[in-house]
Amino acid sequence: MSTPILNKLAPTDLKTSDFYYDLPEERIAQHPMAERDHSRLMVLDRQKNTREHKHFYDILDYLREGDVLVINDSKVIPARLYGHAEGRPEAKIELLLLRQRDLDTWECLVKPGKRARLGAKMVFGEGLLTGTVTDIVEEGNRYIHFDYDREQNANIYDILHKIGLMPLPPYITEQLKDNSRYQTVYAREEGSAAAPTAGLHFTPELLQKVREKGVAIAPVMLHVGLGTFRPVKAERVDEHIMHTEYISVTKESADLINARRAAGGRVIAVGTTSCRTLESVTDEHGIVHPVSGDTGIFIYPGYRFRAVDALITNFHLPESTLLMLVSAFYDRDHVLEAYREAVEMEYRFFSFGDAMFLQ
Repeated sequence: MSTPILNKLAPTDLKTSDFYYDLPEERIAQHPMAERDHSRLMVLDRQKNTREHKHFYDILDYLREGDVLVINDSKVIPARLYGHAEGRPEAKIELLLLRQRDLDTWECLVKPGKRARLGAKMVFGEGLLTGTVTDIVEEGNRYIHFDYDREQNANIYDILHKIGLMPLPPYITEQLKDNSRYQTVYAREEGSAAAPTAGLHFTPELLQKVREKGVAIAPVMLHVGLGTFRPVKAERVDEHIMHTEYISVTKESADLINARRAAGGRVIAVGTTSCRTLESVTDEHGIVHPVSGDTGIFIYPGYRFRAVDALITNFHLPESTLLMLVSAFYDRDHVLEAYREAVEMEYRFFSFGDAMFLQ
């Protein structure tokens, strides 16, 4: 894919403020459930305009033989680094590695950005890793080339696992006791700066029951970066520009999804990242193609879905692109009404929160 996939939606009169809802701070989940699949599940039927309240393990009751569950198997890396400017230990620097440009050069979010001028050098892990700013992207984003002892470390991921921290979202203020709880059980290829959180509810046992029901599981990949979580600052929705993120769909997964759909099965996306990946690689005839490259697709009301028939997702931030995507899949009024009910019924919100199934 030579150029990024971007949405081609017509202009809209929708404003970012049209996707606001009031969320008390105590509704934001600070830690995962003791058992992944015991989180709550709100089931929305788009045809009947009904809502049901279940637990996530009840998802089996809503899956049908012949369906295909599409999962994002990207793995979160310990992408947060704390260090200092070279020769100035008092000049603290924080990095969030967003996406890989080549083996040892990454696009990073740098705080404070003023300490990351072109050519600036920084030190992490008491010298285990050093970085040099090679290009200025925008705002606080920089391209940084990293150096380390390649005889002691096979690649930069070895270093990150020694000195990096899991990049929990800023609304999670409690320390995570077990880093594996911010990974899906099927995470495979390292590269995400945040977890595809809808998949956090699945256990190996639940996935086995899904297969036993005759539901296929097809992995795709989107390395989660700022494109998914960047705040919408524009007043009008259609003026927001998504950051691109790397996606990959294999021929095996594309063939499986196409075969299941052709036989009458539903394509069920686990999470907005799987949804955006599928919609990026599906043509106007509903055929999924094997593709690797960048996507900047931005889905908001008015979008016509080509691939996804049902969606499993968490509860998202007010005025976020993720809430806009969910509102496009159902409709804004029904989604916001469901969110208000979730607040009243004390559902848990955001990354470690409860789930929603829209069918």
